[in-house]
Amino acid sequence: MDLTYEKCGDYLIPNLIPDPEGELRKFGLMRKSYLENHRRGIYSGLLLSGELKKHLLMIQEQAEERFDLLVEQMTKQEGVTEQLKAQDQMLWVRRMNNIRARAEEIVREEIIYCL
Repeated sequence: MDLTYEKCGDYLIPNLIPDPEGELRKFGLMRKSYLENHRRGIYSGLLLSGELKKHLLMIQEQAEERFDLLVEQMTKQEGVTEQLKAQDQMLWVRRMNNIRARAEEIVREEIIYCL
């Protein structure tokens, strides 16, 4: 990333606007928030080196893959199928919401809040 500078009085201030390389979604934004609030040094270092967006997109991709895998495994293990969806939609929704919440919690602990 090439840094550009804006002159403000006698000082050159770097323009730290990230490149639109990809869109940050849920897990990328969660990682950014975690770094901003709990790992300020890492956040500042990544921001100043221009690697923050790249890092967030990488973490986001890993987290989404892990989440999808966990949801798939849990649905198979617990027998949450399309047949159940056809028979009792509300039960299927409750189970899927439960599975997705547990998978998200695992992803947060394993990937988002990990250094």
